[in-house]
Amino acid sequence: MTVVAPITAFDPTEIERISADMLSPLVRKIDEDRVYAEDVMRAYGAAGAYGTHVGGIDGNTDLSSAILSMARTSEECLSTGFCVWCQDTLAWYIASSDNDFLKAEILPKVVRGEALGGTGMSNPMKAIGEIEPMRLKGERVEGGYKVKGLLPWVSNLVEDGYFGTMFHVDVEGSDTPKRVMAIIHADWDGVRLKLDHEFVAMGGTATCNVQFRDVFVPDNFLLGDPAGSFVQRIRPGFTLLQCGMAAGIIKNCIELMKQVEAPLGHVNQYLEKQPADLEAEYEALVAEVLEMAKTPYDLSDEFYLRVLKARLKGGELAVEAAHWAMLHCGARGYVTHGVAQRRLREAYFVAIVTPATKHLRKLIAELEG
Repeated sequence: MTVVAPITAFDPTEIERISADMLSPLVRKIDEDRVYAEDVMRAYGAAGAYGTHVGGIDGNTDLSSAILSMARTSEECLSTGFCVWCQDTLAWYIASSDNDFLKAEILPKVVRGEALGGTGMSNPMKAIGEIEPMRLKGERVEGGYKVKGLLPWVSNLVEDGYFGTMFHVDVEGSDTPKRVMAIIHADWDGVRLKLDHEFVAMGGTATCNVQFRDVFVPDNFLLGDPAGSFVQRIRPGFTLLQCGMAAGIIKNCIELMKQVEAPLGHVNQYLEKQPADLEAEYEALVAEVLEMAKTPYDLSDEFYLRVLKARLKGGELAVEAAHWAMLHCGARGYVTHGVAQRRLREAYFVAIVTPATKHLRKLIAELEG
């Protein structure tokens, strides 16, 4: 049975107002003081930003509005744009599942921004790709699983928040453990959060290391047991949604280049890349992403390969656009409060957040091989 969450009406005008009037004045404080823009995140929920892509596998699901809303946020601040992706992805997990309890009890709160949270899948995705070991281990008990371990870097996470993650469970008679994916409530017994903001950017993202001390995960919070087919279902959308972050920062970097055309155009004309060059690549990328956003549950290898290539292009173009924005702005972008230097620091995050550039290239090589 498909349970559709009550969805707050999507209001793009209100999302624009929140971005320009609430978020923009906070950007320096978010970057320099590592402030988490919780009020902004909840306001986006009230404006319907997190509810446009939760129709589920049986619905007419389109990621376009979610991606464009995230892009608008990321034009101002990538820390908050990333938090929007975390919230969107949490909703994506639940909406894509067959778990009617989570759809009825948790998803509406996530969609409305009443419950905040994210995706604890950085380590599991890398574990699936044989890049690093799985950090969480579960044991079957009556009514669910008992889980222990230390999960690094779960973002957009507050004390009463939720996040999705995965753990290994030993299987009797097999050398290969099974993977189980679940939604975790940060307020459960045995869950401990510790803020981890030692980054050159992205400090205002409520990023935590999460310790599990024999945490009981009940069966009604499971997304996939085993998780293999569920991961295949969610991975195109998981990856495609990240392109909203890339699109927003690329667009803003192009705008920064245009802003200095009057005072510096006479010398910037000798730089190899001009705003029009990057704009053409940006428009082609956005067109490709929005076309794929119409069919996020296409599980073919051909579609996933297109998604991976678009995501790779987004990360690489974000770094390139930020690089050229810095050179066009010159010294005025290199000062402590310069926007260009912040955007350069933020752009590298798009290229290293899971799946990172090297991970994407690995996945592409495997699919093409």
